[in-house]
Amino acid sequence: MATEIKSLEGLEAAVSDAGVELQLDAPREPVRDELGRSYATGKRKDAVARVWIKPGSGKVTVNGKEMKAYFARPVLQMILRQPFTVAGVEDQFDVYATVKGGGLSGQAGAVKHGVSKALQLYDPALRGALKAAGFLTRDSRVVERKKYGKAKARKSFQFSKR
Repeated sequence: MATEIKSLEGLEAAVSDAGVELQLDAPREPVRDELGRSYATGKRKDAVARVWIKPGSGKVTVNGKEMKAYFARPVLQMILRQPFTVAGVEDQFDVYATVKGGGLSGQAGAVKHGVSKALQLYDPALRGALKAAGFLTRDSRVVERKKYGKAKARKSFQFSKR
């Protein structure tokens, strides 16, 4: 005869009585290499960024250049700093990134995505704040392809009645 389960404790008792072990989600473990770095790949539009982070003074290097030299516009620099601000770890990590493809805006978004993923791998406690801000989700919007018989993806040629 089946017993009625009214609470979580009742469920655990019923499962243990049945001889089945209940496996709860184990806490996430930090993922770091032998040099103490975390690695992640970030993507945005056509840009792909490979990002390594390690504890440091907040120095950001993109394709061998300083962040201010590579991303000259303040808006792009702000985009790169967002994950650190949301996680509350400004100037605590050094970032080394290589990025290919797309334009500067897409590359900045790709580095931001990579930094966010690497931060949550380095310290799993930061995952909640980064996920709530939407930084761990890859922005899947890409340029629509050009269709035949059209000037661009959707623009038509000028209509001529005569």
